[in-house]
Amino acid sequence: MKADIIHLPDLSFIQYCKEQFGINRGVYNTIDSWFFQKGINNIMERRNKIYHFLAKWLQEDSKNNNGKIVIGHGNLTKKLNEYYESAILSRKSI
Repeated sequence: MKADIIHLPDLSFIQYCKEQFGINRGVYNTIDSWFFQKGINNIMERRNKIYHFLAKWLQEDSKNNNGKIVIGHGNLTKKLNEYYESAILSRKSI
């Protein structure tokens, strides 16, 4: 990831995530809110986590469609919780 991506204006960062990962603004807002609720208040840190979460999901998901994330019913919450649990197990901060 280019370091300057997380410094984009809000709309540009959201559009980047849409183009790169295939998520819409509603999904982005849900992910952003989830990380905020987990205590990541700094927007730059949160964007970095969002980017890495989405990149990891895309890399791991064998059901991706044309290089984009496929989000089924309840799958977003499941993936966020898996990401959080893996961070705890590896003793990293999310």
